Parts: sequence; C-alpha cells; structure tokens
Amino acid sequence: MKGRLIDFSYGVNRKQRLTIELDTDFREGYEAFKEVDVDVSIKKWRRKRSKDANAYFHVLVNEIAIATGESDEAVKQRLVLEYGVVDRDKNGTPVGWKLPVSVDIYKYYKYAKCFDTRTENGVDFNCFLIYKHTSDMDSKEMARLIDGAVSEARELGIDTDTPEMKARFDS
Repeated sequence: MKGRLIDFSYGVNRKQRLTIELDTDFREGYEAFKEVDVDVSIKKWRRKRSKDANAYFHVLVNEIAIATGESDEAVKQRLVLEYGVVDRDKNGTPVGWKLPVSVDIYKYYKYAKCFDTRTENGVDFNCFLIYKHTSDMDSKEMARLIDGAVSEARELGIDTDTPEMKARFDS
C-alpha cells in the first residue's frame, strides 16, 4: 500500500504519534484493526515491476536460450541468480536455508545459491541464499535483472531493442 508520512508528534502520554496519508481506501482495514495492537513496518515505496518489463525480460530469456541451446527455465534461473535480488525478511535480514548436502534444493526451490558448506555434529550442510521470484521484484530490482539480461544478450549478438525503440527509429 502506498502512503506518505504527514505528521509526527508526541501524545500526552509521551508516546509518539505518526499520521500517514494513504492512496487507497483503508476504512475496512481501520475498522478491523482499530481496537488491537498491530505490527507496523514502514519502508520506502517502490512501484511494482510492470507487466511490460516482465514480458520484455521473458523475450530476452527466450532469445538467450535459443542462442545458447539452454532451456528458457535454465536461462531464467541463471539470470535471477546472477542479477536478481536476495530475499530479505521484514527486518532486512537475508533469507537462507541450511540443508544436508544430500538434499537437492532445486527440487524444492529454483532460485537459491549455495554460499558455504559446513559440518555440524559430523553432518555436512550446504548453506543457501534465497532469491526473489521476478513476480516479487519492484521496478528497480526488475530493471537490474533486465540490464543483466540485455548485457548477456548483446554479448551473444542478440538485438535487444524493444518494439517501442524500433518504432521510434523507423519513423
């Protein structure tokens, strides 16, 4: 939900008060939560990635796959792990998993990268960082992923102009 901080003050009980202006209708949410304690988290708002950006990324993935002989899924996985974003919890801590080395993480989750192997009580574990799905990326994160895909595509000699760019040059 998008909003803007409007005012900050202290109440008579010395507790801090924050006024937030919201861009969406929150009346039902207010009624549901007005009498209970709530968990509050405020972070900088970013526009969600657009469907056009997602479509363009998948076009690039397909072209790279054709040029390299990889599957579309293998290319997408590789690009997300190279140029994507490590997922973080609500406190900003990177999300990761520790699994016995005998477990194939990709059977359960495809956007994970091993960063360490540890032995605990005689058992070997792989430690993984978890990366965001493209559908969970904001516009800045998606732009970084697309920039990486464009770079790889250009190295392969693939035309990376969007239809809009081509139309601009053709007119």
